[in-house]
Amino acid sequence: MTTKHKAGYYKGSKSFTLDAAETVSPGAGEVAIKVAYCGICGTDMHVFHGNMDARVGHNRVLGHEMSGTVAALGDGVDGFSVGQKVTVRPLSHCGKCPACLAGHEHICHNLKFLGLDTDGAMQEVWTVPAFTVHTLPDDMPMDHAALVEPVAVACHDVRLSELTKGEDVVVIGGGPIGMLVALVARDAGGKVIVSEVNPNRLAIAGALGFATINPVEQDLSAEVLSATNGKGADVVFEVSGTQKGVDAMTAVAATRARIVMVAIHATKPQIDLFQFFWRELQLIGARVYEPVDYEKAIALVASGAMSADTIITDISPLSEIQGAFESLDTNPTAMKSLIKVS
Repeated sequence: MTTKHKAGYYKGSKSFTLDAAETVSPGAGEVAIKVAYCGICGTDMHVFHGNMDARVGHNRVLGHEMSGTVAALGDGVDGFSVGQKVTVRPLSHCGKCPACLAGHEHICHNLKFLGLDTDGAMQEVWTVPAFTVHTLPDDMPMDHAALVEPVAVACHDVRLSELTKGEDVVVIGGGPIGMLVALVARDAGGKVIVSEVNPNRLAIAGALGFATINPVEQDLSAEVLSATNGKGADVVFEVSGTQKGVDAMTAVAATRARIVMVAIHATKPQIDLFQFFWRELQLIGARVYEPVDYEKAIALVASGAMSADTIITDISPLSEIQGAFESLDTNPTAMKSLIKVS
């Protein structure tokens, strides 16, 4: 007997339709998940704006920041039970390329990102490879659990920075990922300053207890030097995706600082390489996450350290997926928007 479930399909030209999708039993090595919540991320918004049509096409179910419960297990899948709370690490690697063979499956040369290269979690039932599934604590709220994926991004960024307790940190860009990076960095013992131009995001950062700087109104470099007794930041996270952010990342850096490039830049930015020579700086690329980052993210969300109720600013039902995406273009106070799928 064939059953159907609801799914939100991106159709191009800033449009979604809510259609019925066939519910297929999971195959060998797969897990079917009843999706509870799915977050809208910056990449999803790039798709909405038509910037990734060549990759996703015009009939794609988006979504990868999700939480749900196990609905069914395919043959050969152990370690999960129906009804168990789970989330998905949405990366599928080839296992054969040089990156995979070196143990870096998360940056596989042929990486497939579930929810972009395949249909994603903005549907009531999502079937994925079992190796992508992580279990969640029984008492974790399902809306909070939808933050695990973006928190894992932040955990990866902070882990690669090798941040140690007591170091001075500047996060350039206070959007959803920037704010989560700031929270993870603080949990790791960093003394964090958030630089952001949006007054609403600055207010959220302030409410979360961070020192803040608006570089439109203040001299960012001078303020950071003042706050660090003339030293500068030991660790800098560039999360703005702007040329001004790239200019700032070297300007605020202390001698031998580590700079982590988190943001995806639409065009190649110009970088002040002289500062890398003069201060012996390090530049670290950070793309997605590894399993250890997911487990750390789950623990942080469960602990309450991620201030989930502050980060999650609005929730819309799947039936209003079109409006949810449209509102993110015009809502200056939104931080993390979720879709309640089922």
